[in-house]
Amino acid sequence: MLEEYQEAIPSSPRTTRIEQFRSWLRGALGLDRAIAFTILARIWSSAAGLITVALIARFLSPAEQGYYYTFGSLVALQIVFELGFSFVILQMASHERAHLTISTDYVISGDPRAHARLASVLQKSVRWYSIAAVLMAALLIPAGWYFFTIHQHPGQTASWHLPWSFAALAATLTFQLDPMLSFLEGCGYVAKVARLRFAQAATGSVLAWTALVLHHGLFAPSMMILGMALAAIVWLWGRRHLLFGLLKYHPGPQRIHWRKEVWPFQWRIAISWICGYFIFQLFNPVLFAFKGPVAAGQMGMSLSLASALQSVAISWINTKAAPFGTMIARKEYFQLDKLFFQALKQSVAVCIAGAFTIWLGSVYLSWAHIRFAQRILHPTPLGILLLATTINIIIFAEALYLRAHKQEKFLFNSVLGALLTGACTYFIGREYGAMGMVMGYLGVTLIIGLPLGTYTFMKYRNIWHAD
Repeated sequence: MLEEYQEAIPSSPRTTRIEQFRSWLRGALGLDRAIAFTILARIWSSAAGLITVALIARFLSPAEQGYYYTFGSLVALQIVFELGFSFVILQMASHERAHLTISTDYVISGDPRAHARLASVLQKSVRWYSIAAVLMAALLIPAGWYFFTIHQHPGQTASWHLPWSFAALAATLTFQLDPMLSFLEGCGYVAKVARLRFAQAATGSVLAWTALVLHHGLFAPSMMILGMALAAIVWLWGRRHLLFGLLKYHPGPQRIHWRKEVWPFQWRIAISWICGYFIFQLFNPVLFAFKGPVAAGQMGMSLSLASALQSVAISWINTKAAPFGTMIARKEYFQLDKLFFQALKQSVAVCIAGAFTIWLGSVYLSWAHIRFAQRILHPTPLGILLLATTINIIIFAEALYLRAHKQEKFLFNSVLGALLTGACTYFIGREYGAMGMVMGYLGVTLIIGLPLGTYTFMKYRNIWHAD
């Protein structure tokens, strides 16, 4: 049940107004501890993002701003090495965790077979990520050097060599920590991992601001990533007994047979994850290459606003990934659907309200001729981008629901969406800039993504839950 994934709230002899308010938040808004901490982290990231945006506008030139956001798009290439493994780990762990109990001092009891398989999931995950991290560092750094070297624009250059190298190395460090966080989420520590995300966001933001204020702004991305890694290391050290115990546990014949049990699911997830890069991360590099770093900076800052909104809104869905897996393992389909559809409605409502607020803010900035308005997209393309973001909340939720069954049925959807969006981004974007990109993105999302995604969701939900 979902309650297994929430930290206990201390009881008192009588019902207080605070407890009644908490009960209302959980019942009416679906705001449990996991969501609360996730939203707190996202709100912090959004508020801190505004401070970061102000510091970027103050301490970076428009060209340096383009480099800043393009760093992020290139670092996202780590998805090629990650191959969607983090989501697979979470789902595998949540399905085995359904048959186990983990005490407050990290002692595991329950089905011995599930215990062995849980240990096997962690062991194989750490092994894969260690190898992939080395490959990532060896390929990502020179790839960035090559990209920025061949796309130099006269009069719009910046000292990017060392900052890019540091950003790639910091990303490699966080890359190695991701499997353990995903694994612990699958084991039921959803609220605690969400609280860690808040600590990561706060630590990373402070270090990034320090770099900007000290006039080393292009080092801000690497400092942001490094701060997140340091917070994760400290937190994971407190769970070392659980992790080390599972790493040393000998699973024997009960170990996970990855090629037979997981790989048929993972390779589809991997392709879907890579396709996601072409849908969400291709805008900045294409604009940088054809329209210059200033245009890329405007798109990057607008995407960061849309991403922050999506991250907050989707919290109602993605914090349920592990509980979904456990409910499916127990065949509690009625509870699964009730929780999913409630969370989906809440998520979409939050996204609509946030998108309208951001768009109204951009209209005011443009109308008042405030200088900051030049650092983001014009209200028209920004509004189109926010509309596509809201529609994608539904598609993401439908995909996560099906993937919680350890099945990837959105592979065709992801490939088709990536091909169409990538083609629109390149061919239309190189001629018409940001406006052409967001129009193509919205068209693919509205005409292909949503109808096909909903059809896929309904088809397999009905097949799998026929009983």
